[in-house]
Amino acid sequence: MRTVRTTCAYCGVGCGIAAGVTGERSVQIKGDGAHPANAGKLCSKGTHLGETVSPEGRLLHPVIAGRTAGWGEALDLVSARLKACIEEHGPDSVAFYVSGQLLTEDYYVANKLMKGFIGSGNIDTNSRLCMASAVAAHNRAFGEDVVPCSYTDLEEADLVVLVGSNTAWCHPVLWQRIEESRARRGSKIVVIDPRRTETAEQADLHVAVAPDGDVALFNAVLRELKARGLVDEAYLAQHVAAPEGFWDGLEGSAESAGVSPEVFEQLVDLVAAHPKMVTMFSMGANQSAQGTDKGNAITNLHLATGRIGLPGTGPFSITGQPNAMGGREVGGLANMLACHLGFSGEELAEVADFWAAERICTGPGLKAVEMFRAVHDGRIKFLWVMATNPAVSLPDAGFVREALERCETLVVSEAIADTDTGRFAEILLPALAWGEKDGTVTNSERRVSRQRALFAAPGQAKSDWKIMSEVAARLGWGDAFAWANSAAVFREYAAMTALAAKRGKVLDLTDKAGLSDEEYEDMAPFQWGGALPLRERYPTADGKARLIAVAPIAASAVDPAFPLILNTGRYRDQWHTMTRTGWSPTLAQHRREPLAEVHPADAALYDIADAGLVKITTPSGTATFRVKVTDSQRRGEVFVPMHWTDVNAGEGRANRLPSQRVDPVSGQPGFKNSPARIEAVLPEWRAFLVVRELVAPEGLLWWTRSAVKGGWLMELAGLGTVDVSAMLPAGERIEVADHVRGMRRIAVTGADGSLEAALYLTRRGVLPSREWVAGQLGLSEANADELLAARPSVGMPDRGPVVCVCHGIGENDIAACGASTVAEVGQCTRAGTNCGSCRPAIAKLLQAMQLEAAE
Repeated sequence: MRTVRTTCAYCGVGCGIAAGVTGERSVQIKGDGAHPANAGKLCSKGTHLGETVSPEGRLLHPVIAGRTAGWGEALDLVSARLKACIEEHGPDSVAFYVSGQLLTEDYYVANKLMKGFIGSGNIDTNSRLCMASAVAAHNRAFGEDVVPCSYTDLEEADLVVLVGSNTAWCHPVLWQRIEESRARRGSKIVVIDPRRTETAEQADLHVAVAPDGDVALFNAVLRELKARGLVDEAYLAQHVAAPEGFWDGLEGSAESAGVSPEVFEQLVDLVAAHPKMVTMFSMGANQSAQGTDKGNAITNLHLATGRIGLPGTGPFSITGQPNAMGGREVGGLANMLACHLGFSGEELAEVADFWAAERICTGPGLKAVEMFRAVHDGRIKFLWVMATNPAVSLPDAGFVREALERCETLVVSEAIADTDTGRFAEILLPALAWGEKDGTVTNSERRVSRQRALFAAPGQAKSDWKIMSEVAARLGWGDAFAWANSAAVFREYAAMTALAAKRGKVLDLTDKAGLSDEEYEDMAPFQWGGALPLRERYPTADGKARLIAVAPIAASAVDPAFPLILNTGRYRDQWHTMTRTGWSPTLAQHRREPLAEVHPADAALYDIADAGLVKITTPSGTATFRVKVTDSQRRGEVFVPMHWTDVNAGEGRANRLPSQRVDPVSGQPGFKNSPARIEAVLPEWRAFLVVRELVAPEGLLWWTRSAVKGGWLMELAGLGTVDVSAMLPAGERIEVADHVRGMRRIAVTGADGSLEAALYLTRRGVLPSREWVAGQLGLSEANADELLAARPSVGMPDRGPVVCVCHGIGENDIAACGASTVAEVGQCTRAGTNCGSCRPAIAKLLQAMQLEAAE
């Protein structure tokens, strides 16, 4: 077995992985104990990366208008269309939409090609959807996009405040570090979030702030600290500039933030008592029409109290993607030039000289939402999408699909053959995926790590930077894009940071500019700016940070047609639009369907049943979801996940629903606060199907698919008659039906007697358990009686719903062990002992069991 040290493909924690390559496309995944980000720990997604490296479902060759093509023909066409578009309509008729899934080297080449040689600022990234407001807040407060904290600060803080972050699910490895610090040092945890998430369940204090109540809340906290004499006047005088009237203009109150006076008092007391404080904020704060102001309200609190630049202190923006930070460094955002530089005449001239650029852009380009508006109305005629799925991920996704359909030339570089965005593309280019890429990523604490290739490129797939370089060469710019390998690209980027360092920026990688290929290959993780990058001074003209005056936005009047508030977010074991995690049978166990979480009072008000179906409507569109009634949800609000697409569901695409409203400073969309209404959907029949090979049902009210070992599990619901022939493969059928009860069960076996598919349908009854049936796929000599009964003839233990996917532990396993603490459950069953993201669920389950026993 060959072991390769690399970096995880998922969130911004940037965990190191020791990958044991065991075959042509097989790997054993372990955490890299030497990597400072995770010290050997991995979450469930990282642990099961080995289930996602199969070539199944991959785009393996270029495709033009639906037919297979060679690289020469495909790149000639891309180059010709690009050249013709620029010559006829100008450089701003062209755009690149890129991704935090790209490596820094890919990002660097894309930015150089667009801003330096095509001559437009029209390159933006899906990081605009998650971290742009934090970037804008950093620039306003510090003079540069610098995260002032490190992961070690989470362990040294006496108080960790989590704002809009379900950390236990979305950044489990960091959550483990926070939990361990609390157990070791007694530190406190506060969660500020409208939902009582799994993270909030485990906090010392949950502040159930109203949607977009964050600015009012942080202003009120800072005003109260000022009244208590806890502002650090000496630090302010020496290190911070405040606008005139700042203290008199601190608008906001606990009441306007939706927080009770009692909870507000507890929050202020905790903040006052714990000067060593880290405030970690993520999508719940950023994905707002006031996201930048929220970030600055948080930084204001830390600057005014001097809780920054010291161990265990600071505002800490946590990124959602593996290389959102790397893209920010090299200019992946439309409003940044490169290397944290802006668009002043002097900066443009310096960059043009460094690149020997033929036609440097003159200013910022269009941000993501603006970009797709420009595609929609025809201003942008050539769009190249790389490593992302905007037909699903952007807000008002129906509008985005109209834009993609209208685009004169849509090029998509993608690793997966079938994506929602790829279905609109005229030209598909096969790109490398995780496990094949070679380059670097930067995590949330500014730590640069290597991603190394484990496998040879499948089919004709190429690295993204190489694809772009070959297009640049066809356009006559070959000398400026003639890198031999990713190490050469990295060296050029590192050398370019001298332009930032010259201007007093923290970003400085010039000591890496002379690395040999061998040194690049062996490069250990390193942190630019050090552990405390803002300890001595701020990268502003006078060396001082800025307090930024921010005010709460006025609440909109409730529209009776849309009386609810819709919130969107992530699930624990899935990633973005599931193009990778959707292939993992293990990760599918936690949430097989997109659920609409509704408070019991709202369920009663709107006559909605738990596990039923509901249609959610906003001014932008509609989508259908399975219902989960839970008191973790605030009354008057609904939560849905962002992951499902047209590829893996007939409904449940959440981003049809948010509007195009964006933060006026950062351009980041406000996914978290959409007016909505909800109504029950009543199918005439319900079914599930297990099948070896994928089918694409049509004309249903509802269908979803999830991976199981050996095939797929599909949930179905519809009206009228059921066309089973469209769902089942050829083979020998065995069938049973009860027309009185409206039940029908069909199993299809192959020539060797193995189960190829099984359909279980009911019009009035209860469907059987799925897991045992799914486990029979592909097994030889399937037992007809057992299949039609949907259970084995010899009783097997029912493990219940899976809680811990890392070890396959269900609710009934936990109940049977008789444990009273999460630690005891781990000792008994191993549940919660790997990634730890299930520990909040275990704690909640134990609490429910203890309450039930007490009754």
